[in-house]
Amino acid sequence: MARPKSLRKVVKPPGFKGYKPYGHQQRRQKPVDLLYEEYEALKLADYDLMTHQEASEIMGISRATFARIYERARRKIARAFVEVKEIKAVYGHALLDKSWLVCNKCFARFTIPETITERNCPVCKSYNIETVK
Repeated sequence: MARPKSLRKVVKPPGFKGYKPYGHQQRRQKPVDLLYEEYEALKLADYDLMTHQEASEIMGISRATFARIYERARRKIARAFVEVKEIKAVYGHALLDKSWLVCNKCFARFTIPETITERNCPVCKSYNIETVK
């Protein structure tokens, strides 16, 4: 029996729900699902320019596990580019660092400090918000 996957710490969820190819007549294809932890691995290694060891410590996983997640993310992005497929952000096995919310009106992602009691979007003031899952 396989060992259950531990949750991977994600500091901030992706700021997008997905990406679609531009300028291509796309027939209905299944999108490529990019898990939150794969997004976080790409962000830490390629955007924040951290070593795999530094990034793995932030995510609370081993360096080898980080390397596997990072490689899987790179392959998914490459497949989406080459096969002209949509990329969708999917929750996966993530543990969000804080309680993140998304506004269904302006799509802003944010957290609310515990000292504030009113739960509305800080950008557009809408009450149509939900917890990021």
